[in-house]
Amino acid sequence: MAETNDNIKPRNAKWCYSAFHNVTAMVGAAVLGFPYAMSQLGWGLGITILILSWICTLYTAWQMIEMHESVPGKRFDKYHELGQHAFGEKLGLWIVVPQQLMVEVGIDIVYMVTGAKSLKKLHEILCDDCKPIKTTYFILMFAFVQYFLSHLPSFNSVASVSFTAAIMSLSYSTIAWIASIHKGAQPGVQYGSRYSSKAGNVFGIFNALGDIAFGYAGHIVILEIQATIPSTPEKPSKVSMWRGMIIAYLVVALCYFPVTIFGYRAFGNSVDDNILLSLEKPRLLIVAANIFVLVHVVGSYQVYAIPVFDMMESFLVKRMNFKPTRFLRFVTRNSYVSITMFLAIAFPFFGGLLSFFGGLFFAPTTYFLPCVMWIFIYKPKMFSLSWCANWFCIVFGVTLVVLTPIGALRQVILQAKDHKFYS
Repeated sequence: MAETNDNIKPRNAKWCYSAFHNVTAMVGAAVLGFPYAMSQLGWGLGITILILSWICTLYTAWQMIEMHESVPGKRFDKYHELGQHAFGEKLGLWIVVPQQLMVEVGIDIVYMVTGAKSLKKLHEILCDDCKPIKTTYFILMFAFVQYFLSHLPSFNSVASVSFTAAIMSLSYSTIAWIASIHKGAQPGVQYGSRYSSKAGNVFGIFNALGDIAFGYAGHIVILEIQATIPSTPEKPSKVSMWRGMIIAYLVVALCYFPVTIFGYRAFGNSVDDNILLSLEKPRLLIVAANIFVLVHVVGSYQVYAIPVFDMMESFLVKRMNFKPTRFLRFVTRNSYVSITMFLAIAFPFFGGLLSFFGGLFFAPTTYFLPCVMWIFIYKPKMFSLSWCANWFCIVFGVTLVVLTPIGALRQVILQAKDHKFYS
């Protein structure tokens, strides 16, 4: 259950810490796929889903903040601890931990592909006369960097990495929408469906919902962030945490909405699944944006990989009775990087992976699992405002989980037709 001893974890952070780290957790490479999602949804439905997701996930973030100290004298510092409180010791673990693990692994696979495609774009822009290099080789380059970084002891503390990632993500988001405005609506741009059949339209909508769900997948670390904020009866931690969360969500809106609207306005239904791949000019600005993306995903890969490393090594030492040696660390960490590398090489489809992981694994922890825990803990009266809001989010989130993997798998299959695996 939740740790009650405040001496185990420093609790001296302020509201600005909450704002900064929630921005870091949410604003990432997923925003680059939002114009593509918009091209599948269209103006009306696209704006509606974007706003609805922003409101729904802000509400579930508020719930997580409130439930952090739902039991007097206890603080639930981790997502699975709150899950155990809501669902029971064993069931809570089985419900939450697998989803946490898949979120972390899924993000690392997507970041492996994203980093490789940014490298490829840089190569194409800076070396016009060079022979094209396949994405596979850029994935290998990215993976070799991660083999090295996975063994650096300085990554045991990811504060500086997190800070750098936040600056980079804000920078390339800003460049993306400024460059889109500079580009303007292209000659012959079309805003109708990018598909020629009704089936294509329907599956495209499913796929787009997953892209957007991926972009709002920051709830997995809310409790860990709040755990660092001091709490007293006069001023509980939720006050500072909520203030920081409001600022974070305003920043998220300032990143997500302009990139989506101006990126779609510039390219319409011909936009790439990564807006930076569609943008060519201003040349230096696009080069800078791709460098920012690369720096961001190189560092963020480790931010999400470190909890997996800890989980793997703890399991092998405590359950399998392995000795905690450097060799064990070498094997487990290199194996993890290798697995994510081979999956990225097999499926180097940014848009399809974004939607698949966003809908199947990220939507539950962000859109509706906090609502389910709220109902179990607080038991709101049937048909009250709280009850209705929770069930709306649950229905919306479950719909994402059911529909988006279907659209994402169809997109991956279509893209895989011309892809030579491990070529």
